[in-house]
Amino acid sequence: MFLGDELTAVLDAIEKDAPYNAAEKTVLKLGVHVLPRFLRDTTDRNRTSPFAFTGNKFEFRMLGSSNSIACANIMLNAAVAESLRIYADRLEGAQDFESALHDLIRETVKVHKRIIFNGNGYDEAWIREATEKRGLHNLRTTPDALPALLEKKNMEMLISHKVYTEAELRSRYEITLENYCKTVEIEALTMVDMAKKEILPAVVAYTKELADTYIAKASVLPTLAGKYEKDTISSLSMLSDEIDTAVTDLEMAVTACKLIDDMMEASHMIRDVILQKMAVLRVACDQAETMTAEKYWPFPTYGKLLFGVK
Repeated sequence: MFLGDELTAVLDAIEKDAPYNAAEKTVLKLGVHVLPRFLRDTTDRNRTSPFAFTGNKFEFRMLGSSNSIACANIMLNAAVAESLRIYADRLEGAQDFESALHDLIRETVKVHKRIIFNGNGYDEAWIREATEKRGLHNLRTTPDALPALLEKKNMEMLISHKVYTEAELRSRYEITLENYCKTVEIEALTMVDMAKKEILPAVVAYTKELADTYIAKASVLPTLAGKYEKDTISSLSMLSDEIDTAVTDLEMAVTACKLIDDMMEASHMIRDVILQKMAVLRVACDQAETMTAEKYWPFPTYGKLLFGVK
């Protein structure tokens, strides 16, 4: 969670029971003298944080385009309700409310400040710090993260606040897992189809053109080395074999996965086997794209996708 320097300084002051000295606002210099001068906002930004405080609100930045923010908000609101319940139980029985409240806030900051990070969230050093030093989870995939929904403490919290029943939690677990498996299987089969019916024929066709070109040159100039044609033909031929092998391996893995009845076991095979084989196929296809003439390539190239504006 990103809070920014100002709010983090407030929490540090609370934790240390020290006075807070607010940072002074400075004048923002735009470099244009005719524009009015105004004070720079003391809040800061961090575009690498998945959950950042931005001035007057928290903002999610970790969702994919097809995902809904509803589940994350449900969990956050339930966690807030549980925290308020715990605070109320403790404070309602306190003899000195102000002192108990002060101690409670300090204790909460000390226990939970490990989730606050204002640095570069993309840095590998942060991942090591989060998992090794701060003890935070790093659940990268759906099969890794989803079992947390059925952990005893999480189920008890959601059921006690009447957010979900046990049956509703288990059904959401099963449905999400099934959607994950089906989605990746469809993506894998689509990848196989693209490679077999589009990419391999394009690479073979371009290889044939290079071979014909070399033969034509050699018939005119027998002493011509034809190094470019021979090297490219050799490289593309090896890539064609790599793509063909990767396609076969991926097809076999998807077929084997479909035979698994247990959804969690199937999701583990997808994570550990199918996604890895998809990555291997992608590397070979990406290499072939850089060597195949554009007129033969059946899909928009990365260059066109990134820089082609029409």
